[in-house]
Amino acid sequence: MAISWEKFLEKEFSKDYFKALSSFIASERKENPNSIFPDENKVFEALKNCSLEKVKVVIIGQDPYPSKGHANGLCFSVTKEVTPLPKSLKNIFKELYSDVGVQKSDGDLLSWAKQGVLLLNTVLTVRESEAGSHANRGWEIFTDAIIIELMKERKNIVFILWGAKAQKKGSQVDERTHFIIKSPHPSPLSSYRGFFGSRPFSQVNDYLLSIGESTIDW
Repeated sequence: MAISWEKFLEKEFSKDYFKALSSFIASERKENPNSIFPDENKVFEALKNCSLEKVKVVIIGQDPYPSKGHANGLCFSVTKEVTPLPKSLKNIFKELYSDVGVQKSDGDLLSWAKQGVLLLNTVLTVRESEAGSHANRGWEIFTDAIIIELMKERKNIVFILWGAKAQKKGSQVDERTHFIIKSPHPSPLSSYRGFFGSRPFSQVNDYLLSIGESTIDW
């Protein structure tokens, strides 16, 4: 775990809501062996690979992919071996190429996380084949607390909010001290309503340059 998150996590883990959440997840893993995603050691992967003091960008997702072998603890990201790519991620990569000319060889976004992109799902676990199955169990409180901690400790973070759910989640972000990028979700249902052509990746780098920060190598 990135050292700067440890104090925050210690505080959250001691709260009643998180104890109840942990008990629920433990019972789910016991009742559904090998069917709760991501693997236990990957649940906090977003925080492990992006320390609090290095966060430049936050991308907010919903919950992990509910297909076996897909979820790796980073929102929108999949393990390197996954083909074909999930449709939303495929559309993200289409916009990435259109925007900044980058072509990705696989769907693992770990390289983004290592550069300061916090790939944060709203809910951090899911039951196989049941999207949203671990919603409203406490994860939302936890991830709200992460956003609040970032606002308390940091300024000039870029928040990328794709779709109505992410925009609702990010409504607590203070636009006076952070930069917000909003567009429709990259899913096939909404990508043609304004996601394509929104140029989020160049917008991020233009903003980072304007505040004297190094850019993201997408």
